[in-house]
Order: sequence, then structure tokens, then C-alpha cells
Amino acid sequence: MSDSLSRRSFVIGSGAALAATANSAALASAAAKELGVLGPLVGHVGAQTAILWARIPIAGRYALELATTEPDSVPLEEIGDFFAKTDFTGRWRFEELRPSTTYRYRLVPSAKLGGLEIEGTFRTAPHQDLKTKVSLAFGSCATEDEGSRSVWRRIRAEKVDGLILCGDTPYIDSTDLTKQRQRYREFSAVEEFQDIARTIPVWGTWDDHDFGKNDADGRLRGKENARQAFTEYRALSNFGDGKTGIYTCFRYGPVEVFVIDARWFANTEPSPVEPNKSTLLGAAQWEWLKAGLKSSTAPWKVLATGMIWDAKLNGEKDHWEFYAHERRAIFDFIRAERIGGVVLLGGDIHVSRALRYAAENTVGYPLYQFITSPIHHRVIPALNNEHPDLLFSAVKPHTFLKLTCDATGPDPQLTARFLNRDGELLFDEITLSLKDISHPA
Repeated sequence: MSDSLSRRSFVIGSGAALAATANSAALASAAAKELGVLGPLVGHVGAQTAILWARIPIAGRYALELATTEPDSVPLEEIGDFFAKTDFTGRWRFEELRPSTTYRYRLVPSAKLGGLEIEGTFRTAPHQDLKTKVSLAFGSCATEDEGSRSVWRRIRAEKVDGLILCGDTPYIDSTDLTKQRQRYREFSAVEEFQDIARTIPVWGTWDDHDFGKNDADGRLRGKENARQAFTEYRALSNFGDGKTGIYTCFRYGPVEVFVIDARWFANTEPSPVEPNKSTLLGAAQWEWLKAGLKSSTAPWKVLATGMIWDAKLNGEKDHWEFYAHERRAIFDFIRAERIGGVVLLGGDIHVSRALRYAAENTVGYPLYQFITSPIHHRVIPALNNEHPDLLFSAVKPHTFLKLTCDATGPDPQLTARFLNRDGELLFDEITLSLKDISHPA
């Protein structure tokens, strides 16, 4: 057989195999929709751990296999429980994985699901000591409309390593458990969102509308239902202390993201830093945040909340300026412990903004806040307030933030790019050097 004929046969065979794979995936997707199956989707992923999530509305225990893409890889298998008490949602948790490795997962066929087989891949995080480059997408305020779907498509096209949902994802505006679950199902069923979550890790927090009510704080009646639905439909490594709150953190290469819960504890107890004032974080979350920041070895540390870190100036209380005593305590702690590389992140206000605070006297270096909102189409021009530290702002729909952390050089860099659904910059990208976001030697 000639080389040209052999090569031609190989190409034809490869094309047929790819077509067969695509056809098989399409059939599996159609079958899953008919059965009401959501997922499997990828939740928290670390260098050695991964959590996958699904909703399977046929009660039972289902197996998920996980293996590397190497031909001789021996698959791992975990069993997940899917029953009515958790709205038929469940997780599979895998440990002792290899860093920076592509894994293939497979929902093991079962008679209950008519032999349904769903496959996908994801990649574990780099080892934290590896000098590498990663990108994470952050977004808030999304619905199931075409505009939001177009942002999910753009995020996928940007080939980020992970996605962080910063609240109002979805809009619920109720603490009724049935309503909460329904809205999470509808949000999770968006095909373009699933396309992302099948292949990269997704983390998240809530803001007011998914917590239960506009401008709500921790005194909201029925918040336990909101927490139950959140923990059913998100696959984080932990949810607060296991009983209260949903705060969590994760390390991904050169960045550690602290996903702060700014709703559950707000106005429920005296502040741990000024007992004559109300808390935002609560004592338990305050101690968790301090311990995490102090022990973090990541060059970059992102403090992410649904609300913004300055004042909204619209009469509402859900912003960090209303709890300025706890914000100040965080800044004082960063200075006292000489913690470098901290940046702030918020959402909520339906405007995208970048601010640089001259915090050399309070923190020890300038602090940057990145506000990313909205993914959907509704903007609020009135919340694009003047501020002496404002660098850029854009009252634009269908937006998200892409943060790239690059530790491959001698001075780690962080680049913030605010993008729209067409991949266009809303304003100039911002690049920070760790040496400038650290305490002087």
C-alpha cells in the first residue's frame, strides 16, 4: 500500500470516528434531555481532587468512572446518591488525582436510565508550586435569555481554566424551596452553560436575588431553604462551616480565590471587629478569612463577593461601605500580616468598573477592585457613580471579566480584561505586577 493511500485511509477513518463520536454525543444529549438528566457537570477541581455534579430525576445510586486519556489508564469509580431529599441532585468526589492532567469521565450505563452513557473531559489544576499561567472568568447577573447564552459561548471560546459565578446566577427572588430548586434547574439546563460546565470547573456564591430578595441580609426568613438549594445545585469543596453560610476558597495555580458569603451572616450578630456594630461576615467567616489569607502561599489572592467593595449610593445596604468597619479590619489585617497580591472583586450593580484605591497608608500598597456585571442585558446607568479612584467604567450589557495570572516570569503578573459577548474589550486591559501589589521590603 502506498504512503499516500495509507494516509488517505487514515484520514477517512479518523473523520468517520470523529463523526461517530459526535453523533453518539448528540444521541446521548437528546436521551438525557428526554429523561430530564442534567450533567454530569464539573464543580470544584484542585490539583488532586475533583467533584462532579448531576441531577438524575430517577431515584437511585449511579456510578461515574474517571480515567486519564492514556490508553492503559485504569479507571476510578465513585457512586453517587440521587434521591428526592436533595431534589435528585448528587455528586461524585475523586481524590489522589494527578495535577495538570486531562481526565475523561463517563456516566456508567444503567438499566434505570435505559443504558444512557454520557462522557466528558476536564483538566486538573496545576501543582501550586508550578510557575504557570492560568485564566479564570468571573461573571454576575445572568438569566436564561439569548444574551446570557451568548456570554457563555464567548467564555467557552476564551478557553479559560475555570468560571466563578458571582451571584444573581440565577434570579430567584423567593426563599420557597420549590421555587429555589426550580430556578436552579432552569439555569442549569441552559445548553450553553452546560457546554462550559462539562469541561471546566465552576465555583460560585450568591447575591441578593438568588439568596431570596433584593437587598436582603441574613435576617431573611427562609434563608435555610436558599442554602439548601444552593448546596444541592453547586459542587463546591465546602459550604461555609458545613451548617451555616456558603463561603469557600480554592487554589488554582498562582491564584487563590476566597469566595466570600456576604448575605447569610449580614446583620445577624455583633461584628467581631466592633461589637457595637452589626456584622457582615460573621465571627466564623471572619476567622476563616484571616486564617486563609495568612496561610496562603499563592502570589495572587482574589477576595470575591457578590456585592461591591465601595458605596452603591442608591439607598440600599448591600455594599461594603455599609460595613466599612469590617472592610477596614480586613485591610488592617492585610497590612499587619504583610499579605501581598490581594485584589478585590464584586458584581451586582449592572455596570463594569475598575478602581485603584490609594491604600498605601491603610494596606501598604494600592488596592484594585474589579466589578463585573451584567451577563444579561439590563444595565443601571445610575449606579455608575463618580469616584476619585475610578479608572474605567462601562455601562454595557453581556459582559464578564477574564483574569489571567502569569507566574512564569520573575515577577508574577495579573491581567484584567473586561470583555463583551463578541470578545471586545470594554476598556483598556489592566496589568498588575506583584512587586507593585506587595509591601515594601
